[in-house]
Amino acid sequence: MQLPPRVTPRAFERLSEIGAARTGKALRVAVEGGGCSGFQYAIELDAPADDDLALSGEGETVVIDPTSLPFLAGATIDFTEELVGARFTIDNPNAASSCGCGVSFSM
Repeated sequence: MQLPPRVTPRAFERLSEIGAARTGKALRVAVEGGGCSGFQYAIELDAPADDDLALSGEGETVVIDPTSLPFLAGATIDFTEELVGARFTIDNPNAASSCGCGVSFSM
């Protein structure tokens, strides 16, 4: 059995600051083909779909579509603030390698 993805409290806090739930949106995390390593993450505010996995906390929601879910099993979705900027990040144990930008990965 695969572990479900996990969302950190810091990621839910940032979604609350953005006010995603107030606008009926959730943070959608998806995996798409492409990027310099073969797969890339797509992260956006979007309306939840009926077949999404919904992870909720602090009144906010992160959704993952069924196609992306196997690629994100056991992953941790977080929010980081660094000198180069602030962004949602994914620590994915399924990724064999990733590029420097952290958006593209291979399996």
